[in-house]
Amino acid sequence: MCGNVFKALRKILALAVVLLVFIAGFKFFNEFLTFKKIIRSLKAESRIAEVLVVESKVDEFTRRYTTTIKFLEYDVHGKPLKPKYFTFDGHLIQFQTLVVRFDDRYVEQGHRMKGKSLYLFLKAFVLDGKNTQEFVITPVYHEFQKRGTPPPAVVPEGYRVGEPPNYFEREIWRKFWRYALDPEARKQVGIKNAQVEAPGSVFVPGTIYTLVIEHDGGIRIDTRPIPEILKKESGGHR
Repeated sequence: MCGNVFKALRKILALAVVLLVFIAGFKFFNEFLTFKKIIRSLKAESRIAEVLVVESKVDEFTRRYTTTIKFLEYDVHGKPLKPKYFTFDGHLIQFQTLVVRFDDRYVEQGHRMKGKSLYLFLKAFVLDGKNTQEFVITPVYHEFQKRGTPPPAVVPEGYRVGEPPNYFEREIWRKFWRYALDPEARKQVGIKNAQVEAPGSVFVPGTIYTLVIEHDGGIRIDTRPIPEILKKESGGHR
C-alpha cells in the first residue's frame, strides 16, 4: 500500500517538475521573442529618398564640377513622389532636413505615430560662401523657417502618417522649434529630440545614393554602384 502511494507521489512530483520546466521554458522563449522584436524595432530603418547624378561636367580651366542630380523622394508608405532635378556648381551636396526622434519605448513597441523618427526635407544645397546655392524641396516650411515664424498646422504631402493627418501629426511640425528648444515640451509628448540635420556626400556618376532614416535615429546616406543594365539609362533626364 505504502509502495503504491510512494509511486503515485513520485509520478505527481515528476509531472510537476515537467510542468514547471515547460512553464519556465515557455516564459523564457516568450521573453526571447519579445527581446528580438525590440532589437529589430530599434535597428529598423526606412528608405526615404534616392539620388542619381544624371549629368556631370568639369570645366577644363577651373576644374570645377557642374552636377545635375535627380532627387526621388518616397512617402511614408514607401511610394515614390514626383522626381525633382537640381543643377549645382559643385558636387558636394547636402540636404537640410528637420528630424524628430521619439523615446525608445515607442520605437520598441512599434507605435503607429511614434514608432520611428519623423523627417521633413527642406532644401538641397551646396555651401560655397557668397556663391552658396540652394533649391527648395518643401516650399511652405522653408519659407516659414526663413521668416522665423511658426509654420501652419499642415502636413505636406508625402509626410503624412495618417490620411487625413491627425491633430498630433499637425502639431509636431507646427511646434517643431518648441520641441527642439524646450525639454519639458518634448517630455510631454514623448519626443527624445528635434533638430536640423544636413547629411551630404560627394555626388558622382555611376552611383545610386540612398537616404535612409533609422527608426530610433537620424538620416544617413548609403551608396551602391549602378547596375550595368541601367548605366546607359542614367545619362540623361526629363
